[in-house]
Amino acid sequence: MNPHDLDDLKAEFDKFVREKCSTDESGNPVENERDAGDVVDDEPVPAFVDELENKLLAPALSGVYLSRIDIKRISQALDESLPIKERKKMIKALFRHTNSKAWLRGAFDEINNHINGRILIYRELSETFPATAPIFNEHIAKAEKTKKMFDQIVADFEEIEPTDEPMMV
Repeated sequence: MNPHDLDDLKAEFDKFVREKCSTDESGNPVENERDAGDVVDDEPVPAFVDELENKLLAPALSGVYLSRIDIKRISQALDESLPIKERKKMIKALFRHTNSKAWLRGAFDEINNHINGRILIYRELSETFPATAPIFNEHIAKAEKTKKMFDQIVADFEEIEPTDEPMMV
């Protein structure tokens, strides 16, 4: 390879970075610039989402651990597109535009499927290793309680129609 070709490639890349990437007037990179995804993360969410994320994302409270990939799979099952971010931001993004009980029920049913999968694993492990049964039974009880919380959230949810006047709700 010709060394001049490499220099040309480097010069072209530097030009691209100066013109297309976030820079200030002097061409220096801008630190801590927020992208559109970060702005969306600051949008308001329904009131139940804060409680949901606090209880659902804490294995000590919910009995299960939902990873980023689990949340991504849940969103894909609901035909939603979520980027992989922090779990709290993903939960907020998933429930941000909830406006019907049917969609909310579907979302919780999908989460229940993941929780039920964990419960099956816990039961299998407690049968295989009987000494761990008390620990896994505690996690199973917490997971069942979490599933009941979903039913309560759906029951308390008030649907908002697109035609409703926002100030009258």
